[in-house]
Amino acid sequence: MSPRLWAAIRLGRTAGLASRALHRGGGTSIAGLVAARVHPGVVRVLSRRLSEGAVLVCGTNGKTTTSRLLASAAQAAGWHTVHNRAGANLMGGITAALLAGPADLGIFEVDEAVLPRAIAELSPRLVLCLNLFRDQLDRYGEIDHLTRQWAAALASLPRTATVILNADDPRIAALGRGLSCRQLTFGLHAARDEEPSIEHAADSIRCPFCSAALQFERIAYGHLGCYRCPGCGWTRPQPDLEAAELQVGLDDTRFTLDGGEVTVQLPGLYNAGNAVAAYAAAKALNMPLAMVRAAIADFRPAFGRTELLHIGGRSLRLLLAKNPVGCNEVLRTILRDPEPLHLCLALNDRAADGADVSWIWDVDFEMLAGRCQRLLLAGTRAEELALRLKYAGLPPELLCLERDPYAAVQRLLDGMPAGGRAYVVPTYTGLLDLYASLAAAGLARPFWEE
Repeated sequence: MSPRLWAAIRLGRTAGLASRALHRGGGTSIAGLVAARVHPGVVRVLSRRLSEGAVLVCGTNGKTTTSRLLASAAQAAGWHTVHNRAGANLMGGITAALLAGPADLGIFEVDEAVLPRAIAELSPRLVLCLNLFRDQLDRYGEIDHLTRQWAAALASLPRTATVILNADDPRIAALGRGLSCRQLTFGLHAARDEEPSIEHAADSIRCPFCSAALQFERIAYGHLGCYRCPGCGWTRPQPDLEAAELQVGLDDTRFTLDGGEVTVQLPGLYNAGNAVAAYAAAKALNMPLAMVRAAIADFRPAFGRTELLHIGGRSLRLLLAKNPVGCNEVLRTILRDPEPLHLCLALNDRAADGADVSWIWDVDFEMLAGRCQRLLLAGTRAEELALRLKYAGLPPELLCLERDPYAAVQRLLDGMPAGGRAYVVPTYTGLLDLYASLAAAGLARPFWEE
């Protein structure tokens, strides 16, 4: 080891420890930023030491859950991994995770805009592409832009690499055309209960090759489903792994896959997709599939991603939502609860959330009308939420503003009987704010320890 690399590792680790000791954060990014400043090539050097290579998990929604599912499977298979488990998915967070080595396998969730750089620096063995939805337009731009960047980055992969693509997402499936590396696809044989009409929040509704309007035979959610182009004849590829016979409950999801039954302790159709994606990656990595199924069955949610907390004899489920499609699916998930809802919505407009909050007008909040017993609105843009919900048909007297998410949750729980259930749907920094307050009160562990 060169003196410079040694110094980068030592100083990076020290910076992370100092950040936690001083209560400035979890040290999940600062360690990597310091190490990279000392040795700009630290990622390339450390990634070469991974005997089983690196795996990148990228998409608008589901990165944290999918990468954690895969990490759980790898651990069950006896592999030692490094993993940006806390969700720090920029290069600083990826670098910080590598500092924890040595390891067999690196599993890294990657921010959509960072994927090209991550591919260039990590030379991954496998890249898992989940989906592309409209999200933080002020930061990412339209998904057409991201799609072009992803296509160029994936085209640089060698033949020995593997790319796993979501066949249900037209733009993701189209990325496979012309790639020289190995490809696998996954999907869901699922449809909404109503007639298969595309929802207004859908983003990829035209053929990526001829721009004709796609025809959908089945729709899982958003623009994900079974589609064909009447213009050029392009169709959804038949997935190599497809979940069928889906049963989505309030607390878990069950389906058949690859000749067997799979259960994941996560609600929501979108989490079935995350579990199938993780299974596909584990299979591509030649992990023992019986162990993979067991690891998925034993998995518990990542912080804020359908996580369930028990506070004062009441249950509180946290469901991160940060874009129209994701928020719609979160709302559909909690509406499986047959009881009137005790709900807190928290909307922030900080850098990690996106300064433009106009996306809330594409969320189908109308489905909440008549279903909420109590509704608290929190965050820096709580007033905008109140206005949107008024137009969604919720009575103004039901809308209670409490800017601080923790205070809102306290009010929500205080007004509930013992044994009751409450739900919090925050944007990203709202979730971090709430989690920090819960941890300070001893009601949750700091997210980087979770």
